[in-house]
Amino acid sequence: MSSSAERVRKEQTGKPNVTSLNYEKKAITIFGLPLIWFLAITALTLVSMYTGNLPGGMIGSLLIMMVLGELFGWIGDKTPILKTYLGGGAILAIFGAAYMAYAGLIPDSTVTMINDFMKDGGFLNFYIAALITGSILGMNKQILIKVGLKYFIPIFGAVFGAMLVAGLFGALVGFSLTDAVLVITMPIMGGGMGAGAVPMSQIYSELMGNDPSYYISMLVPALALGNVFAIILASMLNILGKKVPSLSGNGQLLKGFEYKEEKSSFDIQKMGVGLLAAVLFFTIGTLAAGFIPLHAYALMIIIVAIAKIADIIPKNILDGANQWYKFVAKNWTFALLFGIGIAYTDLGQVLEALTLQYIVTVLGVVVGAVIGAGLLGKLVGFYPIESAITAGLCMANMGGTGDVAVLSSSRRMELMPFAQISSRLGGALILLLAGLLIPLLM
Repeated sequence: MSSSAERVRKEQTGKPNVTSLNYEKKAITIFGLPLIWFLAITALTLVSMYTGNLPGGMIGSLLIMMVLGELFGWIGDKTPILKTYLGGGAILAIFGAAYMAYAGLIPDSTVTMINDFMKDGGFLNFYIAALITGSILGMNKQILIKVGLKYFIPIFGAVFGAMLVAGLFGALVGFSLTDAVLVITMPIMGGGMGAGAVPMSQIYSELMGNDPSYYISMLVPALALGNVFAIILASMLNILGKKVPSLSGNGQLLKGFEYKEEKSSFDIQKMGVGLLAAVLFFTIGTLAAGFIPLHAYALMIIIVAIAKIADIIPKNILDGANQWYKFVAKNWTFALLFGIGIAYTDLGQVLEALTLQYIVTVLGVVVGAVIGAGLLGKLVGFYPIESAITAGLCMANMGGTGDVAVLSSSRRMELMPFAQISSRLGGALILLLAGLLIPLLM
């Protein structure tokens, strides 16, 4: 119907054309683009990849990750059971990518390119640096002061709860306490591969004999499967928070402290300043890690938090960091999750671990972490769901990559600084605890 005819109809009836309105409502978009345009872009991308003409390095990697990540993310967020109970787009982006690599649906050259971009190219670090810097600098400093050392109480609750419930579940299916705690619980709660399973295998090798690779082969399946359960439970906690609002702060960790973010006008130059701040703080954290035996992320969080509390950063940098963080989270989250599926998720190892005994015990670890962190978090004045997600699930996932997936699944990306405390400082705690427990349990 022409616009003039539509105007005549509206003048005659006093109502707009319902058919036209329904059409507008039903228009499908992916990544803000009309469906036909997005599909055309996807087709061009796939033709370039399968004919071997995809540009190398960052351009080709980011194109594949953004296009397929957004496609899987859109499908996951629209699929009823998947979006409600299994993490939606976050889990489909990760495991859709992992399946494509596992089944050979992505050329080896593209898999290698994305691996290099994610790891050697530092895209994961680039993304997390933006989230840590922007979310802390955009946070009310009173929250940082009030949370303080209280946060480690739910972390201890998560570790204790994970060992207790895993031990109980493991005993029910025939696992010894040693297997349930050392082989399954410790790697799941240990902060991922690089900061958890790898150094943990060295500790196990030194204290129990055998080559570190022997222990890696046992630890990695637990880590991968625990990450899956963490993502799923994050989605379920989000649902619980909507059904029982008193348990959730909707992204706020601290009870009784409502904070409304100040609105600042969008400024492209400020975003550039925010980008500079993110990479600078990450560099400072890396520099400090050369002298202090802590992970660069952990040191970065401490440095950014001190700078925020001390009020030494100009407002245009605070605004810029916050705007850059929002840009990165809005536009690259599904791309990053797709890259995680390619570079950090070995679907073969996950499938090999799928025995009933193993699944039940791993589930016990993650459930115990949620219960312990939620209960002790409530005792120190945190919202139970936010505490369970950050101090519990972000201890039980696959480190930095798992933090992104869990927070995306729970729709609480603003909790990234607390998630990183769990993954990095909590992971260091687990390595220490593993060294203490081995002599007692062996």
